[in-house]
Amino acid sequence: MNPAGGRILVVDDVEANRDLLARRLEKLGHRVETAIDGAQALALLAGGGFDLMLLDIMMPVMDGFEVLARVRADDTLRHLPVIVISALGELEAVVRCIELGADDHLPKPFNPVILRARVGACLEKKALRDQERLWARSLERELEIGHEIQKDFLPGAIPEVPGWELAARFEPARQVAGDFYDAFPLPGGRLMLVIADVCGKGVGAALYMALFRTLIRAVAAQAPGPPEETLARAAQATSDYIATTHERSSMFATAFLAILEPDTGRLPYLNAGHEAPLVLAGTRPRTRLAPTGPALGLLPGLAFTLAETLLAPGETLVLYTDGITEAIGAAGMFGDDRLLQALAAPAASAGALLDALLGAVREHAAGFQPSDDITLLALRR
Repeated sequence: MNPAGGRILVVDDVEANRDLLARRLEKLGHRVETAIDGAQALALLAGGGFDLMLLDIMMPVMDGFEVLARVRADDTLRHLPVIVISALGELEAVVRCIELGADDHLPKPFNPVILRARVGACLEKKALRDQERLWARSLERELEIGHEIQKDFLPGAIPEVPGWELAARFEPARQVAGDFYDAFPLPGGRLMLVIADVCGKGVGAALYMALFRTLIRAVAAQAPGPPEETLARAAQATSDYIATTHERSSMFATAFLAILEPDTGRLPYLNAGHEAPLVLAGTRPRTRLAPTGPALGLLPGLAFTLAETLLAPGETLVLYTDGITEAIGAAGMFGDDRLLQALAAPAASAGALLDALLGAVREHAAGFQPSDDITLLALRR
């Protein structure tokens, strides 16, 4: 919208005032429509397309105060600039209008220089706000596209392994996330599990999430052999690539990588600075799989130690990111105690267990904005 040629609504119950303002505004290159009271003004505004309203305060039927209050309460009109028209002795009324959201005021009798300056300033501010809203909508659309693309980096379907249940839950705090999980088959009937949390938030973390996930999966797929060798190579190659190729970005990710041998329940794993997964025997925690090395990508040449555990029948492995324990609510952080309490209730399946945990987190954080992404993966024998 060109500030020199806006569409303006003049609202005044005095015909002489309406005509005078309309003529002067038209000489300045604006398109003008008029209303004799607040009710007629609202009817015209409902049609949309106005860039500015000049609003008299004292009018019959509906005064300027009510018109202004309704405009500011309407999502489609609340950004419309409003200049209130004031007569001498109406200072208190002008102050009230400013408190209601008026952008400026125009005193009677109308001074052409003041009229041009105040109308021009309001139209310029509206043009800037319109551009900002357009940019915001464009950015929101780009983030929506990014969200859809990012979903393609998560498994489209959870692999099915006879004798085992596998479930996952993923809730980004924003439209794009830095968390991810993965589960994919390897030669010999093995299953690789990954959960990770890239440092930072927003678009930057999301870009690196895709890179970390792709590197881990690609290296693991190209390194057939003993599970320990596959895990070590995937972690080492991914970490070295990030640390050397993207050194200036100082990006890293905590990650837990494991390979399940379904027949025996043996689970070699590598915990690169990640939250310690829980092994539940029924509803009781049996052990936690503590970190065995540093986060991926901190420095080139880092060493990653491996460990292993054995999942017995009836046991469940629960992997999670810190969006669970660090979820903020009125009572503070969710924390480990609430995590263990939520997992202590019997659950009919791995998916039901994760749903119960998510429900507890949501209840704890009710009324608070999510502070971090939440990612969960559960494996039950």
